[in-house]
Amino acid sequence: MQPNRYETTRTGSSVSYDAGLRAHFGRVYNRMALGLIVTGLIAYTVSGMPEVFQQIHGTWLGLVVGLAPLGIIFFGLTPNRVMTMSMTTVNALYYGLTALIGLSMSYIFLAYTGESVARVFFITAAMFGAMSVWGYTTKKDLSGMESFLMMGLIGLVIAMVVNMFLGSSTLGFILSAGGVLIFTLLIAFDTQMIKSMYSQANGDDVNNRMAVMSALSMYLNVINLFQFLLAFMGSRE
Repeated sequence: MQPNRYETTRTGSSVSYDAGLRAHFGRVYNRMALGLIVTGLIAYTVSGMPEVFQQIHGTWLGLVVGLAPLGIIFFGLTPNRVMTMSMTTVNALYYGLTALIGLSMSYIFLAYTGESVARVFFITAAMFGAMSVWGYTTKKDLSGMESFLMMGLIGLVIAMVVNMFLGSSTLGFILSAGGVLIFTLLIAFDTQMIKSMYSQANGDDVNNRMAVMSALSMYLNVINLFQFLLAFMGSRE
């Protein structure tokens, strides 16, 4: 009996798609991981340099360092600009952002014990892995969570700003728990969105640029989840 030519073609296309999708996720995760390494190395290095640390966290320079990543996200690494800039510029902006966040996060190595920082990092990595696998494999459509997650993020930011003036430890605890929940769900949501947006028809250049945007989303999810977990369960010096 002759094999069905249509079935053979469809199977071959499916195998090719799966291989391309795995390669795409590999680009996303590799770029995300490199960004986290840059952030961690810079944060750890600066925490051991008192003169530099005091300049960043004790002067107006700290405000510039803290706001610069927002400028890059909202004015530099926007989808439209990423699709038109050279990849050299795109990569420079991405890794520049991770370096700036590393400068801002250098305080954690002085505010928390090294043991708790390491413990929370591994917990964050485990949660990321579990939620990303779930988001990749689940048949459930997670797009319905988008409005809930966006409203949760807006509410979280507003409440954090309010608590800057109130200084309530109880509210801070609630915000940390809420932040952990929101960014844990965002990891699964973004994983499914990355999977749904990938297409071989996009071409290598477009898919590579999309991988940068996806890596940025995942990087920010992990960084925020780590910080909320650290506030929630870290041991202070």
